[in-house]
Amino acid sequence: MEVDSTVRVFTEKQHSTVQTVLAVAIWLGGIHFNVIIVLSSFAFLSLPKALGVCLVLLVFIVIPIDEKDKYGRKLARYICKHAVGYFPITLHVEDYNAFDPNRAYVFGYEPHSVLPIGVVALADLTGFLPFSKIKVLASTAVFYTPFLRHIWTWLGLSPATRKNFSSLLSSGHSCIIVPGGVQETFHMEHGSEVAFLSNRKGFVRLAFQTGSPVVPVFSFGQSQAYKWWKPGGKLFLQFSRAIRFTPIVFWGVFGSPLPYPVPMHIVVGRPIEVKKSSQPTIEEVSEVHSKYIEALQELFERHKAKVGHADLKLKIL
Repeated sequence: MEVDSTVRVFTEKQHSTVQTVLAVAIWLGGIHFNVIIVLSSFAFLSLPKALGVCLVLLVFIVIPIDEKDKYGRKLARYICKHAVGYFPITLHVEDYNAFDPNRAYVFGYEPHSVLPIGVVALADLTGFLPFSKIKVLASTAVFYTPFLRHIWTWLGLSPATRKNFSSLLSSGHSCIIVPGGVQETFHMEHGSEVAFLSNRKGFVRLAFQTGSPVVPVFSFGQSQAYKWWKPGGKLFLQFSRAIRFTPIVFWGVFGSPLPYPVPMHIVVGRPIEVKKSSQPTIEEVSEVHSKYIEALQELFERHKAKVGHADLKLKIL
């Protein structure tokens, strides 16, 4: 950890290449792994056996997960320890002392990119932030994906539903959410960053219910971790909304699910205080939402040159 007069900087030392690559492959390879299993089954097995493999995968979708499983958390700890050094990921916290470990915060993390993989720097098992109770809210589609649902649950991910979000905040958990969600992925552009925020106020409204401060977070470099292609059009957007994620074609090193090892810098801004209210007015929610967007834009402009992205543009949609 490095400290200057305004920002605390956290980094993780790089470990052996084999351990690092293995950790990232386990963490991010679940989607591709499932696709390979299904395609290989139908290509090399008889139809009954291929259908049997699919049935096994369906079983893995419904098997209950113990998020505190001893061995699962041990695997998650291994991933957090080694994956951060793969890129590497550096965490910059503008006002570390402004955070109370006993309070719940709502971290508004941008951008989503192909996958918001920089959130691993904020995970409890990574240990950079002073929180033992912190969850990353992810699309419910993740929790219907064999193998991936187990690993990501052990890593501290939880479904991004209104009910779950509210319950976590009420129980004292800080929550990390990507406000742009599915639609932001649809609007991604090569060469610039896009944050789909103008009408995304639900996270602010929920913050009011528990009086949880809203914290702007921006991830530099994350959008270069994968190459990607996606179709466009209204029909594709409607389909993405229906299945609660945006299906895109993406690839990393040698066409694999391993992301490119590009340096990432996750910048955490200062908390925006929110007055507790079970029924905040539209004006109150809009005011805090506007403060969040303004703080995110300022955070972006303050740090982009320092972390090597001086010419990068941020579009707020």
